[in-house]
Amino acid sequence: MNSPVSKEIQSTIKGLAGRLIGEGVLTAEQAREAEQDAKAMRVSLIRYLIDTLDVDSRELAEMASAEFGVPVFDLASMNREMLPEHQIDAELMARHHAVPLFRRGNRLFVAVSDPMNLGALDEFKFAAGINTDAVLVEDAALSKLIADLGEQSGGFDSDMASLGADGEYDLEIGDGKVEEDDEAHDSADDTPIVRFVNKVLLDAIKQGASDIHFEPYEKDYRVRFRTDGILHEVVKPPRNLAPRLAARLKVMSQMDISERRIPQDGRIQMKLSKKRAIDFRVNTLPTMYGEKIVLRILDPTSAQMGIDALGYEEDQKALYMEALQKPQGMILVTGPTGSGKTVSLYTGLGILNEPERNISTAEDPVEINMAGINQVLVNPKVGLNFAEALRSFLRQDPDVIMVGEIRDLETAEIGIKAAQTGHLVLSTVHTNSAAETATRLLNMGVPAFNIAASVTLIIAQRLARRLCGHCAELETSVPQEALMELGFSQDQLSSAQIKRPVGCGQCKDGYKGRVGIYEVVKITKPIASAIMDGANSLELDRVAREAGFSDLRQSALRKCAEGLISLEEVSRVTTD
Repeated sequence: MNSPVSKEIQSTIKGLAGRLIGEGVLTAEQAREAEQDAKAMRVSLIRYLIDTLDVDSRELAEMASAEFGVPVFDLASMNREMLPEHQIDAELMARHHAVPLFRRGNRLFVAVSDPMNLGALDEFKFAAGINTDAVLVEDAALSKLIADLGEQSGGFDSDMASLGADGEYDLEIGDGKVEEDDEAHDSADDTPIVRFVNKVLLDAIKQGASDIHFEPYEKDYRVRFRTDGILHEVVKPPRNLAPRLAARLKVMSQMDISERRIPQDGRIQMKLSKKRAIDFRVNTLPTMYGEKIVLRILDPTSAQMGIDALGYEEDQKALYMEALQKPQGMILVTGPTGSGKTVSLYTGLGILNEPERNISTAEDPVEINMAGINQVLVNPKVGLNFAEALRSFLRQDPDVIMVGEIRDLETAEIGIKAAQTGHLVLSTVHTNSAAETATRLLNMGVPAFNIAASVTLIIAQRLARRLCGHCAELETSVPQEALMELGFSQDQLSSAQIKRPVGCGQCKDGYKGRVGIYEVVKITKPIASAIMDGANSLELDRVAREAGFSDLRQSALRKCAEGLISLEEVSRVTTD
């Protein structure tokens, strides 16, 4: 019989340990000590009970099943040939005492003897890039399976080179120096940090992410990928690793590792093969709990897809190609950050990039390297801003000029003068629509007659998630009246193939990749006249619609009717 002290202890012990007390497997004192010792040894309670107290693993599995409401899966009935080989990482299995068993749709089921082993689920989720669910198994059987798989793979040593499909990866790192700093990146303790950061970068590339966020908070730390325009949490490293992760990334980016008070910018290059390299644009931001670091992934191959792969409708593509072939004028691309403006501009430059043309660009930063084009990285600190770069271009006998962004009146005026004096000028403006682009230039102080005379084409764009071609299903739950309220015409609905996302092993939540949504407006005589008359954006938008140019909403609805994007994406990327 338990003593009064034991009863008091028992009343405070919950979960599996409490059930073990109730079943008479352990006394309250034993359970309390087991929990404390397991925590100190950094092992699960189940592993401690089996290894130290010799508790029967089958009995523990049954009690864990009863406590957590999860059935016990019999590993002996599992055909090992059915294990997902590409998810079998011997080192990961040994470290977390877990094995990925099978995949169903976009979920990976992982065998664990402790259902509370959330670290294992998070690690396998990160490694596989999909959600994970726990499958409860007997610990002894799990240990044997892990040992067998470890022997088959040649032990638990792994190398970062094995993570890639194109051979060994090589990070081009600057000569960042750390002197008398306890966060020195080349210490033995930081080797796991190096491997972790490398794996995050490689996985981001493999998953097609556009950005990587390393984010410290008061009590935890997380890494997120922006994939197809949406941020997803991929892993939560221990909070105490935040300074070392920041130090490693800053060393790779050739930043000042000792400076933590101000934002910094840097760059990393990763060679995937002899012919392909990926650049990362890196920015640090001091926050309350450490430095947040964001990496923008710059893939030069994105500008080599060709105009047909971007998603332009045939009439829109024809307008863009027509404007590109003109000897002079200005083409403006507009949209929010991350809407694909740079890819659209570089696709146009790729079409124009011929030996008989002199092409110069001024960018901040240079996101895509392209042979045959003179690319200038503006540096306001030394006086080389967009306007100064443009002035220099005009003395370099240019045919085509690309300005990364028109931010002020001086840059706008020089660009417009260049467009009026025999040069083709391409640039971006941060507005939401074609009509707002013209009024933005007017508000900057550019005379209306200069806008009407020099701007030949305005492209407003967004990026929408493309439905997975393997699992998308026809949408049957939305009535026609509701679809017409969204903007569909009766003619569109008669032949529409509206689909919804489902989710499978080849996509993420039913989406795979992105497609461009465009508003392409040629500056016709009626639109030029409206600009000259000082029309506001609403009036310009009405004139553009009367001229037959589709707005972003209409373009998105067209893509939806073709079964390329979902109704949710139409609402997410466009407004009525």
